[in-house]
Amino acid sequence: MIPRAAIERVARKAGIERISKEALDELKKLVEEIAQELAFEAAELARHAGRKTIRPEDIKLAAGKI
Repeated sequence: MIPRAAIERVARKAGIERISKEALDELKKLVEEIAQELAFEAAELARHAGRKTIRPEDIKLAAGKI
């Protein structure tokens, strides 16, 4: 889902100078899992509020739940 290059850019911004392909793949997998859970929780909050559209506040609230 998320390109490996995007994850590598995030890692570099975090100060990682070198990362193995295996570690990058593991980080990618975890980021995708967290993003999916965050999206699910945000969608549940929007549905509970009677909306189909996820708003920034849904994301922020969902982030506090996971």
